[in-house]
Amino acid sequence: MRRTKPSGIICLLITSVIWGSSFVAQSIGMQSIDAFTFTGIRTILGMLFLLPFTLIINKGFDFSKKTLRAGLILGTVFSFAQNFQQFAFYYSTSGKIAFITAFYMFFVPLFSVLFLRKKIAVLTWVSIFTGLAGLFLLCIDPSDMTSINLGDILALICAVFYAVQIMLIDKFLDDGVNGIQLSFMQFVVAGIISVVAMFIFERPDIANIKTAAPSLLYSGIMSCGIAYTLQIVGQKNASPVVASLLMCLESVFAVITASIILHENMAPREMAGCLIMFAAIIVSQVSETLSSKNRNQEPAMPS
Repeated sequence: MRRTKPSGIICLLITSVIWGSSFVAQSIGMQSIDAFTFTGIRTILGMLFLLPFTLIINKGFDFSKKTLRAGLILGTVFSFAQNFQQFAFYYSTSGKIAFITAFYMFFVPLFSVLFLRKKIAVLTWVSIFTGLAGLFLLCIDPSDMTSINLGDILALICAVFYAVQIMLIDKFLDDGVNGIQLSFMQFVVAGIISVVAMFIFERPDIANIKTAAPSLLYSGIMSCGIAYTLQIVGQKNASPVVASLLMCLESVFAVITASIILHENMAPREMAGCLIMFAAIIVSQVSETLSSKNRNQEPAMPS
């Protein structure tokens, strides 16, 4: 199991702060431009920001076939995750979207069971069902059980793709893929997909893009260019359990910044749902940590 280093913790904590505050930028930007336009431009900005670093660190575009293949897969998944999340802003608030997106923390162990045949601790399953209860309070008004917010559903689908992205990054890093090259290829592929969708399904307007420029620059350079690269570097220096716990803090920073800048206030029921989800996230990660320690302490079987 990959050991956690202080550098990994710092990278992932900075990532969470940037991601959390970026939800506000995404919400503001959506007041001027459409979802594919926002995602396409922000991703291309992230790619352009990484371009000189990729050239300098790797001394050109000497990418292996393994890196190109990994980047194609990761970029496609990343594109779906970003766009489902961005479309959620048409219907829901940034704070709710952030907390629902954090539900990828529950999909990671679930997918580990379904696809990797890994055993999951009982406490982790308890945290998953607790998180579902919190998600119910956050998204559904018990007085009107028939009303389901489409934005919340889109954010939940986004969480599925982000869970896959986290698991793929962990796999590709273990396979020896270069982190900087992987991050760059992720943005190239995701940017192309989103820009093509932008011209097919939307009508991008230069004046509106200029209006959204501050949000695009922050989300593109800080959230895409810097934060997603720090995610890959941080995951290389942290165990998957610790990494996912630190990254889920983005939901906390999102609610704080949305409250300060956008004056978004949640109902008591929604706040209770957030608190239950966050507690369940922490319990799930503690459970995974204890399970990992127990596995490491088990005596080796004689050969």
